[in-house]
Amino acid sequence: MAIATIVAREGHAMRKSKSSEAFPARRGSAGGRSVRARGNRLCRAALALLILPVASALHAEEVEALPAVQVTGNYDNGVGTSDAASQGSVTARLIENRPVLRTGEILEFVPGLIVSQHSGDGKANQYYLRGFNLDHGTDFATFVDGMPINMRTHAHGQGYTDLNFLTPELVSRIDYRKGTYYADEGDFATAGAAHLHLVDRLDRGIATLTGGEHDYARGLVADSNDFGPGRLLYAIDATYNNGPWDTPEHARKTSGVLRYSQGRPDDGYSITAMGYDAKWTSTDQVPSRAVDEGVIDRFGAIDPTDGGRTSRYSLSFDAAKPTALGTFRFNAFAVASRLHLYNDFTYFLDDPVDGDQFEQFESRKMYGFALSQSFSSRFAGFDTETTVGLQTRLDRLDPVALYHDVARTRIDTTRLDRVKEGSAGLYLENKVKWTDWFRSVVGARYDFYRFDVDSDIGANSGKVDDRITSPKVSLVFGPWSRTEFFVNYGQGFHSNDARGVTSTVSPADGSAIERAMPLVKARGEEVGARSEWVPGLQSSLALWRLTLASELVFSGDAGDTEASRASRRQGVEFNNHYIALPWLLFDLDLAYSHSRFTQDDPVGDNIPGSVEKVASFGVSVLERGPWSGHFQLRYFGPRPLIEDNSVRSKSTTEAAARLSYRVNKNLRVALDVFNLFDRKASDIDYYYASRLPNEPAEGVDDIHFHPIEPRTARVSVTARF
Repeated sequence: MAIATIVAREGHAMRKSKSSEAFPARRGSAGGRSVRARGNRLCRAALALLILPVASALHAEEVEALPAVQVTGNYDNGVGTSDAASQGSVTARLIENRPVLRTGEILEFVPGLIVSQHSGDGKANQYYLRGFNLDHGTDFATFVDGMPINMRTHAHGQGYTDLNFLTPELVSRIDYRKGTYYADEGDFATAGAAHLHLVDRLDRGIATLTGGEHDYARGLVADSNDFGPGRLLYAIDATYNNGPWDTPEHARKTSGVLRYSQGRPDDGYSITAMGYDAKWTSTDQVPSRAVDEGVIDRFGAIDPTDGGRTSRYSLSFDAAKPTALGTFRFNAFAVASRLHLYNDFTYFLDDPVDGDQFEQFESRKMYGFALSQSFSSRFAGFDTETTVGLQTRLDRLDPVALYHDVARTRIDTTRLDRVKEGSAGLYLENKVKWTDWFRSVVGARYDFYRFDVDSDIGANSGKVDDRITSPKVSLVFGPWSRTEFFVNYGQGFHSNDARGVTSTVSPADGSAIERAMPLVKARGEEVGARSEWVPGLQSSLALWRLTLASELVFSGDAGDTEASRASRRQGVEFNNHYIALPWLLFDLDLAYSHSRFTQDDPVGDNIPGSVEKVASFGVSVLERGPWSGHFQLRYFGPRPLIEDNSVRSKSTTEAAARLSYRVNKNLRVALDVFNLFDRKASDIDYYYASRLPNEPAEGVDDIHFHPIEPRTARVSVTARF
């Protein structure tokens, strides 16, 4: 819950109970019934799994008459705020206090999600969650104020999620969901989804200057003012960074936000214009043998001309209006983006003379809108809420292309396509509160897609339609002793690249290839529990399983389809968020996943890159006099790199810390240190064949890795005005 009400008396921490609502808002705090002196055996068995060993020492009787002190936690995950144990919200407090090395790491606030990078800072991050190597976002949907961020039929990777345009200081909340159980979540939301929300106003203006090692510099100015009947918010954000790489990154990023809003999030609207432009040189993953043999060091590059440039401009509208029937919501968006991306992963394997650098280029325009109407009523004596929604989207790529380059100069066109991809999704969701201790959420969605590809290879042109229906159901029991239980089931999907859907000929050699499945079905199940039995502690436990249908996938790097098989992932997540004192917060998230292909193949059944063990531990110290601080430790374990599991990555453990000092009410200085213990580890590992000069024509199979950055310090000075 966002506000944990802690009552202190004679050294004891106590919580004031609140009555639960029929349908508590996900954003608000919610309580349950008072802690009972005796619970039934089922509750106590579940609590044994959820409560830390210190529970008995911290438990105290409730006191109603004492004055309360409100403490804002890092997460809004209280009893009564969600429909699954794995659903929750990240509050502005954590976003403000926890340092991030790269903008995209803001998604790492989602418990169990790992964010890494295998290229330059201007490229979308790599994401891991629930046994997935999500690549750049294929099975995790991301939105900013209702505007979808995942890019369909992207030049580099399906579902490409580039969050570099964001200004983290303007993010007020992250609502996250895992699994396929939500009727309003469509494409890409198989492993989960995150909805980021921007602030409408700032209490005071912000001016921040940051400097650090490796020529890092950032400047931010943001403010909001009353403007007519509403508020006008603006921000300008500019960053330069060379990084620790032997080939300086020369990363230059500039972004801006202009937002006008009126009213409240539940009764008002906002209009937001955003712009972003970036250029960079990247050091991509490198072969281990090149480092071992002294050809390069850990931070060296094989091809120093890799990199890219990108831009993104958007205009969006988001509104909510209470009606006599319930609440009407509407959002619309228009996005124009461009990308030039230069990569060379195999060096001289395919072209021993000119090398294997390739350029991925796209020019995109994306439009869409979503609307929904909720209806609250009593039916047959039960409280009910029904929501009907429509979501539409159109992507036009003119063109999306793959070129063969030498030092960023085009020497050949592998393929060039013009694509129109449109979709419409209709969903229905019904919530019923059957008793004080049981409620249900039942829903379904229907999605229709049209793929239209005009290719420079005639055999790869075509038009394809596809549709899919996805039922959903969630059952919520409790609360008993401030503990509730969940059973969730749902079907979902992700779309495939339109080029893979229509292609029949490989652009590399003209051989026949199999078309990819347009929409790939996923089925998810979960059982879980959430408890606030210990004052100040929010704990959740989820056991989940996710099955994906057999599919082919399109490789943007090669311009044709790659075979894949049906798969099943299952695991357990245990999340804990504890307010020990009004100024001391702890977060501990643990996750384990088991991932396998379900179709037999002699090569093996392990899924390359599937993350198995993830752990994250954080401590926040708030306003101890002029001082504040945060410490964060994250771990993600070894992963199979090929199907027979004979080659595995190493684990990665990394720590970061922030120490902040308030000079006065208008001035604050902060020191951020990343990779605090200067560990030598990988952000990502792959295993494949590449060829360096003087190596055999067939190349050498090797682990290719991208190192985490060495210990890096940055100092920020923030003035409020």
